[in-house]
Amino acid sequence: MTMRHLCRTLARLGPAFRNVGLRFDVAALAAAFAFITVASTGPANAMKIQTIKSPGGIEAWLVEEHSVPLMALRYSFEGGNAQDPAGKEGLANFMTAMMDEGAGDLDSAAYQEKMEELSFRMSFDDTRDAFYGSFETLTTNRADTLAMLKLAINQPRFDKDAVDRIRAQLQANLAYAARDPEKTAFKEWFATAFAGHAYGRPSSGTEASLAAITRDDLEAYRKANFGKNNLKVVAVGDITAEELGKLLDDVFGALPEKSQLQPVDMTAPIKGGKEQLVEMAVPQAVAVFGLGAMPRKDPDFMAAFLINQIVGGGGFASSLMEEVREKRGLAYSVYSFIQPYHHASIFTGGVATKAEAIDQSLDVIKSELKRMADNGPTQDQFDNAKKYLVGSYALRFDTNAKIASQLLALFEDGFGPEYVDQRNAQIEAITMDDAKRVAKRLLANPDLIITVVGPKPDPAKKAAVAPVVQKPAAAKSAPAEAPL
Repeated sequence: MTMRHLCRTLARLGPAFRNVGLRFDVAALAAAFAFITVASTGPANAMKIQTIKSPGGIEAWLVEEHSVPLMALRYSFEGGNAQDPAGKEGLANFMTAMMDEGAGDLDSAAYQEKMEELSFRMSFDDTRDAFYGSFETLTTNRADTLAMLKLAINQPRFDKDAVDRIRAQLQANLAYAARDPEKTAFKEWFATAFAGHAYGRPSSGTEASLAAITRDDLEAYRKANFGKNNLKVVAVGDITAEELGKLLDDVFGALPEKSQLQPVDMTAPIKGGKEQLVEMAVPQAVAVFGLGAMPRKDPDFMAAFLINQIVGGGGFASSLMEEVREKRGLAYSVYSFIQPYHHASIFTGGVATKAEAIDQSLDVIKSELKRMADNGPTQDQFDNAKKYLVGSYALRFDTNAKIASQLLALFEDGFGPEYVDQRNAQIEAITMDDAKRVAKRLLANPDLIITVVGPKPDPAKKAAVAPVVQKPAAAKSAPAEAPL
């Protein structure tokens, strides 16, 4: 039996399993088989990315993969939670939880029951810059499942009972997040770094702002943000270009030609840097640090991406992990990442440790950032980071869902399909001189913003922190640390 026949057989058997009281997620099982099949064929090396336009003029990217009867669809509407009105912070996030809570003639319970019956996956998410949708379905159920997606996009109900129930859940999530030092640290870091800008507002809202959101607010957000001009779509799997064109017009064709987005200014983290402590009675302190970075299409961005891999993006191979954990035992984990948004770009990271060691940990981090800015990476660091970034790129394309997500990000950032074939060459082209120059540009910056969340350090305990102890070289690559 071929994989295609097996998955179709499983799809037919799904209702039978449910009839005898067994939960049988056909889409999940098919996705698992899809992973095995696609991973073994190496799509990053063989996939053909088509740019199509529907009869109604909607553009999309398509990767056809007919070996498994499964399609993954990823789409986004530019805007995100930066479009939340003042006093209604958390509106976009509220929307993500409401989109499958009833649509058309189906109330929440009926809609959810139909989703389970058809065994498809649908979810929604928001970021500072976009509202995202994710959809996966078996080919045999595609027509029926797409009808459900069409209803969610065009006719969500936003019934009062569902709105009130989701509001209560989101407020409970807020209360839980308020006790999470890492979430609090990131929230406060963004509030400080982007004070007065949409990026500085709480993306999940506040108790008061969630209480103020009504059904009319949800519908107003949908109408203003869901337009064909700010829509990006990627499909991967068992669907042809002609079929995708019809899908686009059927699901998205009734949307307004143009969205009504409010303008969002280009910005950058505050100048001059800032350090702050948010007291919280938790076992250990968490610190988030960061500063501005270059935008995605800056000629130096890829070199900055490489520098971040060396500094804090490479797990146990990163220099921050070496200095903070391996040599000094100050923290279990320390990391960094570079994040380009549509209206700003940042280099940021975090560390967690006991309260009396947080200052020393931050001093080590500052010292390592300065060393990297002054001297750049070593030859071994440079070579190893390039090899990793080049060699691991294919792993981003080992399932249909991953392919769709990766391509959507490129589509949103204004790149063409050819980027996938050019990306590794861009990494390979970075020279040591480039790395040193960009390390200085990125990290020789006095504007480091630091937010610490945790108990106020006890001066007596702080003074008792052990001095730096250099571990033997062999301990750095101990096998026990490999799985971490």
